Amino acid sequence: MPLRVKDQLERTLSFKKYPSRIVSLNPSQTETIVHLGLEEQLVGITKFCLHPKHLRKNKVVVGGTKKVNFDTIRELKPDVILCNKEENTREIVSTLEKEFPVHVTDVETISDALEMIAQYGTLFNKETKAQDMCTQINEQLQKFNLSIKGHHYKRTAYLIWRDPYMAVGSSTFINEMLTLNRLKNVYQEKERYPEITLESLAKLNLDYILLSSEPFPFKTIHKEELEKKFPKVTIKLVDGEYFSWYGSRLLKAFHYFNELQKEL
Repeated sequence: MPLRVKDQLERTLSFKKYPSRIVSLNPSQTETIVHLGLEEQLVGITKFCLHPKHLRKNKVVVGGTKKVNFDTIRELKPDVILCNKEENTREIVSTLEKEFPVHVTDVETISDALEMIAQYGTLFNKETKAQDMCTQINEQLQKFNLSIKGHHYKRTAYLIWRDPYMAVGSSTFINEMLTLNRLKNVYQEKERYPEITLESLAKLNLDYILLSSEPFPFKTIHKEELEKKFPKVTIKLVDGEYFSWYGSRLLKAFHYFNELQKEL
């Protein structure tokens, strides 16, 4: 009987057997695939797939998340290609799905992330490991929610880019992580990743400005520069991977957020 699996765009993919040659075009998903015990089956990754650290030495790098080498992917003869609605372009998905099954994720919430893990469990015959991962994430989430119960929401801008400055808006996984941490995103009414100015930022009565380590690598020099402009606002450098990477990264995220809460 053929294996049928839905992706997060509600498209049904059919396979004669469990896929054993995987190309992953998203770092969060690559890390999750490895955590599910599928490192051997992973044949192609992107240059941004940084975790685990040894992976890029052992796997074929097929390009980035926005631009890939289609011929390199063809040479790998994948059984399935893992993409993401936000990270990968429509052109990449539409080109690849003419030749290969392409599973696309769409993750804006923790529930979406858990659904993705469960889908991978079904797709790769790793249901038990996927369920264990989801259970651990849910348990850590409940503990974290209890630990910050009663915390007041603080007005926060989360910056991901400089020159021009860009912030995080709604319909993003980062926004979900901010809300989880009782940080009220002042750009909640804006879609995705709005371009902003420091002049407009100054009018928002902020408690915090968080400077992400990715995609723009904010450093101490940038923090100090903003501290001069916003002397009454707490400005902090944060690890963007814990705010934007979903899947198995959530197993480590809540420990990071507990430490962050102590510092804020």
